[in-house]
Amino acid sequence: MAVKTQKKASSIDMTAMCDVAFLLLTFFILTATAKIPEALPVDTPQSTVQTKLPETDLATLTIGKGKVFFDLKGREVRKRTLELMGQKYGVEFTDDEKAKFSLMEGIGVPIGSLKQLIAMKTADRSKAGQPGVPKDSLDNQLKEWVYNARIANNEYNNSIGSSQELQIAIKGDAKEEYPAIKKVMDILQDQKINSFSLVTGLRGKNF
Repeated sequence: MAVKTQKKASSIDMTAMCDVAFLLLTFFILTATAKIPEALPVDTPQSTVQTKLPETDLATLTIGKGKVFFDLKGREVRKRTLELMGQKYGVEFTDDEKAKFSLMEGIGVPIGSLKQLIAMKTADRSKAGQPGVPKDSLDNQLKEWVYNARIANNEYNNSIGSSQELQIAIKGDAKEEYPAIKKVMDILQDQKINSFSLVTGLRGKNF
């Protein structure tokens, strides 16, 4: 008479797998960089052209809701631009304020209110209700930001042996009326800046 042996259900020890998964999760959490919210979120027009903006030597003018925000790449260039703007408008910025400003995203306040914006926490700046950089004929601070950013960018590049000029990108909301965009273009053209990029969103091609 044959004796049947009872098969035992095999089990797999998942302890090692859990340890690996936990280590990977910890690694990604510690190395991830939190995305800073945009100072002025805009819905850009769609395009099929894929051209990447440069990581350096770039100033971005974001236009939306009747406001203009100014952003600039490069910590040292941002610091020097702030110094030049302070000299222009008689506002003295401390080294700590310059360091904080060098890490900020786009700004949209008059130069007289910039100290208060710098003093805020990062999360609070996006909720601060920034009115935009003044661009009227009697108080055209946007023109001065662009002008001084170009000077600062040239000074920095000359110090490292580069001749790269500051490039300008316009990031406009798709719903923004043309006169608002044209006004910013006119400010650039008054400074002989006739070449600039228009930031768009990627749209799938129709075949």
